[in-house]
Amino acid sequence: MTAMTPGSNIPLTATRVAVDVAAPVRLDVSGLLLTADGKVRSDDDFIFYNQPSGPGVTYRSGGGSAPDAITVDTAAVPPGIEKIVVTASPDAAGQTFQGIEPTATLRDADTGSALATFTPPQLGAETALVVVEIYLRNGQWKARAVGQGYADGLAGIATDFGVSVEEPAPAPAAAPHPGVPPQPVTPPPAPPAMRPQVTPPAPAAPPAPPAAAAPAPGTGKVNLDKGRVSLQKNQTVSLVKGGRPLLSQVKMGLGWEPAFRGADIDLDASVIAYGPQRNHLDSCYFGKLSILNGAVKHSGDNLTGEGAGDDEVIVVDLGRLPQEVTGLVFTVNSFSGQKFSDVAKAYCRLLDAATDEELVRFDLTSAEPQTGVLMAKLIRQYSGEWEMTALGDFLKARTVRNMVKPAAQAL
Repeated sequence: MTAMTPGSNIPLTATRVAVDVAAPVRLDVSGLLLTADGKVRSDDDFIFYNQPSGPGVTYRSGGGSAPDAITVDTAAVPPGIEKIVVTASPDAAGQTFQGIEPTATLRDADTGSALATFTPPQLGAETALVVVEIYLRNGQWKARAVGQGYADGLAGIATDFGVSVEEPAPAPAAAPHPGVPPQPVTPPPAPPAMRPQVTPPAPAAPPAPPAAAAPAPGTGKVNLDKGRVSLQKNQTVSLVKGGRPLLSQVKMGLGWEPAFRGADIDLDASVIAYGPQRNHLDSCYFGKLSILNGAVKHSGDNLTGEGAGDDEVIVVDLGRLPQEVTGLVFTVNSFSGQKFSDVAKAYCRLLDAATDEELVRFDLTSAEPQTGVLMAKLIRQYSGEWEMTALGDFLKARTVRNMVKPAAQAL
């Protein structure tokens, strides 16, 4: 039996495989059938307790005494379906995976023998996970360990993969989850319903000229459909416009001004690239202006911070980034030891590199007497989309090398 790590894969030696996911608490386990574009064909491709079967994929309840499982019959999966993802979320509304790390076991569905296990590492605020995927590659079915977390629950996963998630309307009580007493105070879902306690992401806040406001922390995320988004600390925007990922060149512009007395401020902007296990891949800064075969490029060092506009620019070709790159963290350091309490108007902004249109902006509204700041991160979602989150975390670090570990912890 193989113990898998995030990103690892194995060829399937059985035609029918089952994935069960166990944890110290009751979990809801689901499966989604995805086409080559990473989306379901319809809501019928979402397999869970209230819709337990689909073409080649079935859900099995453990009844509270055993783990729920998703079984995949690879011989019965219809043409055009290239991937089945297995997800899990705690049954209790709002519960995170902190301290209750789940373990997925991949079995031969006919013999019950275990083929592999996977326990996603370093979980915290996630309330739902894409645990593993069963996928077709060059005519061979394989299994990959994923461990991608979502902070907005099963609804966030379903939405990313194209399932319609609507606020349920009040109606007569529906059948409860197997083994769980009914809760009449919670409105039941409408077919192909998600469980009542799953709350869909809140709608984006209405745009306010000249920039659309991001939602308050914890209320969901916005995309770019309503124009430029202005972020506050810890808020997130999905780099999606018109329902499609923004897979083109983007620029991250970083700027600052001296706070007083006109003294020059020599700050250094950098970007640090990470893999799926928060492993450091490379860093792009004034001493290394191009990384990842040119997919990330730096404009060069600004020694004063004087003048209008961006002081340093980092260009990222999202479409050319290697698949192993799952996270980018943008940082600013004071190599000379000047503190950010001596800096004014520090900001970062994301632009469309083709048009120079500003897409997202984050202004630091406070400063601390430190020499480094984590400005923002770009995270590749399992569905292929990228999300930008404002950070604004200060720390003692005069070089990008000192930022690698804390930036990894911020992913």
